[in-house]
Amino acid sequence: MALSKEETIRPDRIDYTGDLNEAQLEAVEYGEGPLLIIAGAGSGKTRTLTYRVARQVERGVPPKALLLLTFTRKAAQEMLRRAAELLDGRCRQVAGGTFHSFAHRVLRRHAPRFGFETNFSILDRPDSENLLAMIRKEIGPSPKSGSFPRKQTLMGIFSRSVNKERSVEDVIYDDHPHLLPVLEDILAVYEEYRRRKTDDGLLDYDDLLVYLKRLLKEHPDIRERLAAAYRIILVDEYQDTNRIQAEIVYLLGSGHRNVTVVGDDSQSIYSFRGANFQNIFDFAESFPETKIVRLEENYRSIQPILDLTNRILDEADRKFTKTLFTRNPGNRLPVLVTTAGENAQSRFVVETLLERQRQGVCLRDMAVLFRAGFHSFDLEIELSRESIPFVKVGGFKFMESAHIKDLLAHMRVIVNPLDRISWYRLLLLVDKVGPKTAQAVYSAVYAENAGYTGLLTAALKGPVNSGIERLKNLFSVLDATPMGVAQIGEAVLNYYAPILQRAYDDHPRRLRDLQQLLSIMERYTDLESFLSDMALEPPNTSADDTLSTSADVEDRLVLSTVHSAKGLEWDTVFVIWALDGRFPSVHSMQDEDQLEEELRLMYVAATRAKKHLYFTCPMQSYDRGSGMLLTRPSRFIDEIPESLLARWQADLY
Repeated sequence: MALSKEETIRPDRIDYTGDLNEAQLEAVEYGEGPLLIIAGAGSGKTRTLTYRVARQVERGVPPKALLLLTFTRKAAQEMLRRAAELLDGRCRQVAGGTFHSFAHRVLRRHAPRFGFETNFSILDRPDSENLLAMIRKEIGPSPKSGSFPRKQTLMGIFSRSVNKERSVEDVIYDDHPHLLPVLEDILAVYEEYRRRKTDDGLLDYDDLLVYLKRLLKEHPDIRERLAAAYRIILVDEYQDTNRIQAEIVYLLGSGHRNVTVVGDDSQSIYSFRGANFQNIFDFAESFPETKIVRLEENYRSIQPILDLTNRILDEADRKFTKTLFTRNPGNRLPVLVTTAGENAQSRFVVETLLERQRQGVCLRDMAVLFRAGFHSFDLEIELSRESIPFVKVGGFKFMESAHIKDLLAHMRVIVNPLDRISWYRLLLLVDKVGPKTAQAVYSAVYAENAGYTGLLTAALKGPVNSGIERLKNLFSVLDATPMGVAQIGEAVLNYYAPILQRAYDDHPRRLRDLQQLLSIMERYTDLESFLSDMALEPPNTSADDTLSTSADVEDRLVLSTVHSAKGLEWDTVFVIWALDGRFPSVHSMQDEDQLEEELRLMYVAATRAKKHLYFTCPMQSYDRGSGMLLTRPSRFIDEIPESLLARWQADLY
C-alpha cells in the first residue's frame, strides 16, 4: 500500500546525535528489553519519548505494534504529532492514548467475557456520585447512624479502595475513622452501588481498569493476542500509575519484555488519586534485566534554582539519586520572604509582580502557586483591587456542568436504554415529573424489552402533560429518522432550549457551551464513540473560560494549586504560604509517607520557575483546626543555607 504525500518517508535520517544530549540519546537508541527512564524536572522527558517512538518506527517496527500509554489523550496526540514531524506519517498510526481509553477499546470488544453487553455506558465522576446519592436516599442509613457521608465522600472512599486495592473497611479505618459508627451502612451502599452498575450496564472509571486487569489475568488467550499485537509498550508519567495500571503493564509486557517507562519518582504527588509511589521502584524488580537511564540536564531553570531543588530532594528518604544541572545562564538566588501576616504577603506578591511587569515580563509568564485553593483568597482580593487580571486553575469543569450533562443524558439512553442515571436526569427536567414518576418510568424501561421510544410510551400510558408530550415527540423523531451524531444533538438541543431558558439566568452563556458541544459532535459518525470520548477525554473549559497560559490568549496572571501546575513552567513563580503547618499541612505531619509526598510537592513547585523564584511565609498565623500558632517557615526550606536561598523581610508591606 502506497503512502500518502504526508506519509512519504523522508530520505534524510533524524540527527539524533545533534538533537539529543548523551543521556537522552542512550535512552532513544536502547534496543530490546525493559527500560526505565528517570526524567528529572525539565529534562526533556517528552522529547526523549517522542524520539524513541520515531526511532522504533525507523528501525522497522510496524507503527501499530507500538502502544503508547499516557495520562491524557492530548499528551499522546502531541507526542505522535511530533514523532511524525521528525520521521514521517507512519508515526501517526502508533496506538496512543490513556490507560482508560485503551481499557475501553479492549472491553468493548470483549464485554461478554465479564458479563456485560457491548453497549455498556461509562459513568464519569459526577454520574457515579449521582448514582450513589440515589442509592443513599433509597436505602438510607439506619436511624442510629447519625451523620452520614455525602456522595462525594462516599465516591472518594470507594474509588480509593479500588485504586489502592484495599477493602472499603480498611480505607475507612485508616483514612476516615470518624465514619466507623456508620460503617455497616456505607458497606450496604457500596454493595448496592456495585449491583446497580452490573444490572444497568454501567462501568465507572475505576471499573475500566479493574475489568481490563481481570480480562488479562483470567483469559490468557486475550492477553496473548494483545501482547502479540503490541510488541513494544511505552508508558509516560509512570510515577503516577496506581497498582492496577502497573499490573496491566506487566501482564501486557511480561512475555516480550519490551517495555519502556518514563517518570520521576520525585514528582509523585497524586497518592490521593491512587497513584502508587512504589511502582517506579518495583519496575526493576518485575523486570530484573531493566536498563536505567537518568536524565539530569535541565532545560528550564537557571542553576541557582536547581541547586535549591537538589538540596530539597536530599531530604527524601527514598529516591533515585539524581543531580539536576543546566547550561542556562543566570545567577539570581531564590528568595524566602517572611511577612508580618497574610495581607502583607499578598501586598508583597502584588508589588513584585508589578515590578516584574515593568521589567517586561508578561502576566501570563508569572504564576502564584499554593498548597490548597483557599490559600489564595486574600491575594485574589488584592489582585482585584489593583485591577490585575488573573485566572485560577482548577475551577470550572465543562463536562461537569448541569446543562452539558442534561443534553448528553438524552443521547445516552439511545445507546443504553438501561442507563438509570440518564433516565432520571432527563425525566426530572420535565415539568410536573418528580422522583416517583421518574422511578416508575425507569422500572418500566428495565422490565420491558423494547426500544426506548416504546418503553417511554408504555411507561406513560394515560393522561400526560405537555412536557411529557414534547419528550415523547423528541424520541419519536429520533427513532423514526436516520440521523448523524450532530443532527441528534441539534434535535435534542431544540427540545432542551426552552428548559435551559427557564432554569438558568445565564442561559445565553450556557447555550454557547451547548453550541460548542454541537461543533464537537460534527467530528463523529458514531454516537457511542462520541459519548465514550466525552466520558473519557472531555473538553476542559467552557466557551467563556479558557484556562490556558499559551501566548495567544489574554495576558493574565495564573493562580494554581501545585498539583494543577505540574508539567507547566513560568519565568517567575511565587510559592505562597511556605509556612510549616500550611506547606506541609498540619495533617501530613502525622504520617511519614504523606510528609514525604509534601516534600516532593515542594520540589514540583520550585521546579516550575525558570528565572525568578519566591517563597513567601506569613509569620504568626493561627491555625483554627489544630489550635496551633504557626511561626516557622516550611521545614523543607527553613534549614537551607543563605548561599542557596536568600532571606528577605517584607515588613514594610
